[in-house]
Amino acid sequence: MDGVFQYADTLGPEKVYHLYQPALELKAIVVVDNTAAGPAIGGTRMAPDVTLEECARLARAMTLKNAAAGLPHGGAKSVIMADSGMPVKDKEQIVRAFAQAIREIEDYIPGPDIGTNEVSMAWIKNEIGRAVGLPRVVGGIPLDEIGATGFGLAAAAVAAEDFGGPSIEGARVAVQGFGAVGVHVARFLAQKGAKLVAASDSRATITDPEGLDIAPLISLKQEGQPLSAYGRATVSGRDAIVGVPCDIWIPAARPDVLRTENVDQLDAKLLLQGANIPATADAERRLHERGILSIPDFIANAGGVICAAVEYRGGTQSDAFNEIAEKITANTRATLELASAESLLPREAAARLARQRVEQAMALRRWK
Repeated sequence: MDGVFQYADTLGPEKVYHLYQPALELKAIVVVDNTAAGPAIGGTRMAPDVTLEECARLARAMTLKNAAAGLPHGGAKSVIMADSGMPVKDKEQIVRAFAQAIREIEDYIPGPDIGTNEVSMAWIKNEIGRAVGLPRVVGGIPLDEIGATGFGLAAAAVAAEDFGGPSIEGARVAVQGFGAVGVHVARFLAQKGAKLVAASDSRATITDPEGLDIAPLISLKQEGQPLSAYGRATVSGRDAIVGVPCDIWIPAARPDVLRTENVDQLDAKLLLQGANIPATADAERRLHERGILSIPDFIANAGGVICAAVEYRGGTQSDAFNEIAEKITANTRATLELASAESLLPREAAARLARQRVEQAMALRRWK
């Protein structure tokens, strides 16, 4: 439990669940961090090396993200310790078993995350009647399919232009983790005039200073092919993405990819945090010292959960895009204004704003 208690404070976590189903080899964790504003929304992550600590940190990030976005939802997270690349039939069995195990955790609404998708959420909804990020065919707004998180990241980048961020027109973009989030943020930024000069997946980094063609890269991902199959770029190790010269660097994979030992390799003007907790605290301080503007995860990548909240209340895809643009633009500006006025790291400013909203909600709640 040390991984939870290390991050415990007056906000939470409220509950921690360890779930086991030996017959199906299900091993999972759910951390419900805070529900003062309403039932908690948070993704279900599937990977063989996920931990209690990672789950607790991500649950807190969701509390802050939902509060920063002004949503009537608290924060939670779940992790399933399994290989997401297993055969579909086996994955469905494990996901459905997970759904049954969380049936009574009624203050937690699961959504897609690394290793799960809209289909996974449909399985969960079918079992227990609640999930977000559902396929369109069952009335959902498929947030990964439409690129809700990537759309919000692009909105944050535009808002940052007035606070020292680079102009999007002509900006060189590098994406670490060219998956559900990375694909779409590259696409939306390209529509605004930026060019993708580097991308990485779990195997390699590909670079081209003249710009990569996004359409064939998307096709490779849809076909399950590695980026290295692109064939018209320089191929290097997956971690080489950190040092690629660019204007906007976007982590869109796992936590803590930027650490003390590699943060000085970063050659960028803006860090747009597409992943949750992509940098350690020491790395974030070092970025600030070097004058690299960093938009915190729970501000920049809130598009997915905003979309999920719109879906949960019965809104439309158009409603979701409008709300994402409005909320993320306003919150990015508020964060950077406070950071500038009080000489704070952007993460410190964002956390202060979000915590105030959570605490206000808690003050209105009767604790049993």
